[in-house]
Amino acid sequence: MHDIADLEARGVVGVFLASSEFADAATAQSRALGLAVPHVLVPHPIQDRTDDELRRLARDAYPAVLAAVTAVARPGG
Repeated sequence: MHDIADLEARGVVGVFLASSEFADAATAQSRALGLAVPHVLVPHPIQDRTDDELRRLARDAYPAVLAAVTAVARPGG
């Protein structure tokens, strides 16, 4: 999350990606850092997935990531 904050401060659009297990943590960390960046959640767990499963997760998340980075410009961006 700190990396996204740094990117946003530099005017680079960022999207936070995490597994669904970390949804509450992502929201809390965003609030603590004063960020309003979008996040995309993928099904948990990530570890121990096959390469094909990871590719499927990435393919499934792609529309949400694309929508997040092409959304109306955020302050500072």
